[in-house]
Amino acid sequence: MPPGRGEGLLSDDPPGDGGPDEAASFIAESVADLALLARLHRLGVLVRLLDMAQLEAEERVRLRSKRKLS
Repeated sequence: MPPGRGEGLLSDDPPGDGGPDEAASFIAESVADLALLARLHRLGVLVRLLDMAQLEAEERVRLRSKRKLS
């Protein structure tokens, strides 16, 4: 469907993108891998920052899916 018609106006998902939910999910998974790497190399500050980023991304996914259920 061309931009400007139909559901494109109602969605905050850019065309050709998985949208914010998919992006947050991907970020949470990627950051978890990076945090593991940081833990293996005892990079404490990076571990804490990456853990916070993972929690933030997971929280966004959780809240968005909760809103979709209501």
